[in-house]
Amino acid sequence: MNENIKNIESVEEENGIDFGAIWLAIKKQWKIYAIVVPTFMVLGVAYSLNKVNYYTSKVMLAPEANASSGTGGGLASLARRFGVGASRSANNGQDVDAIVPDLYPDLINSVDFKTKLFEVTVHHRHRKDYMPYYNYLLRYQKRGWFSKMIGKRTDTLRIDPINPFELTKRQTAIAQRINRNVVCDVDKKTGVITITVTDQDPYISACMADSVKSRLQKFITDYRTEKARRDLAYQTKLFKEAKAKYVAVRKKYIDYSDANQEIVLESVRSKLEDLENDMQLKYNSYTALVAAVENAQAKVQEVTPAFTTLQSATVPVRKSGPGRSKICLVFIFVGGLISTFAALWRENQIKSLFGIF
Repeated sequence: MNENIKNIESVEEENGIDFGAIWLAIKKQWKIYAIVVPTFMVLGVAYSLNKVNYYTSKVMLAPEANASSGTGGGLASLARRFGVGASRSANNGQDVDAIVPDLYPDLINSVDFKTKLFEVTVHHRHRKDYMPYYNYLLRYQKRGWFSKMIGKRTDTLRIDPINPFELTKRQTAIAQRINRNVVCDVDKKTGVITITVTDQDPYISACMADSVKSRLQKFITDYRTEKARRDLAYQTKLFKEAKAKYVAVRKKYIDYSDANQEIVLESVRSKLEDLENDMQLKYNSYTALVAAVENAQAKVQEVTPAFTTLQSATVPVRKSGPGRSKICLVFIFVGGLISTFAALWRENQIKSLFGIF
């Protein structure tokens, strides 16, 4: 036993650590702990009570596993618009659809998408005071007691027109708040999209989670089908023109035929043959464009992405934060740490403390 004590003392001497002296210094300066730790505890309680409760609602989506090869045009414009470099195939130089899942968080963080969220209509659960999400974030956010003490609200002024090209300082602040409230994550292994919305009101957090999901789906669908929809519109335009030409030449043929039924002149027969041939050509073009329009419609349906909702938005029943007990424990720990440093400093044992670490 004596040998073990001697070994411990020799280790302490080698490392420069005197635990006994440290403990005595802490006991001697107990008044520092009696003052600092309760003070930090009170500060922790005050700080935690100043934090406003917030709630989190989550939506999970699973997009289609493989995108159609015909969506390159829409994806390219989408990537270029939001500053994301689209990868290209080494064989044919076409845009690769695999970039799409990685692009979703960039879409939600983009100014265009965030300003679209400004106009989403929200309301509190038990009140039908419908308002844009922008107005809600600007005027109806709760504040902690300290914020109420230092000044009154100044955000109840008139709302400036929203121009995504040139946002005002207040609009930029609201957009940054949406950045913090609305988060999109994509699991690169499974491709599952998780949209998380945090808000002071549990009902509004669920409503916004569902709205963001719907708008993201529409946003992606519009860009994925952009080229196919343009092709459909062009084919429909040609179809209408061809139909109008066919109806016009058919009417002309019928009118000329009815007007010359009893005339057997060769010139009349020749004119009828010309009109009949022209009508047949117009009819062939018309029927060909009917098939082209049907194919274009099928193409739009083919390139439209499919999303499966794995988890729908639900109103949270428990708050997500703040963790007031954890905040108080952190303040108490910091107070104890500061007290220890102060006690050892006053007893000239600060070097022993550093020796422990």
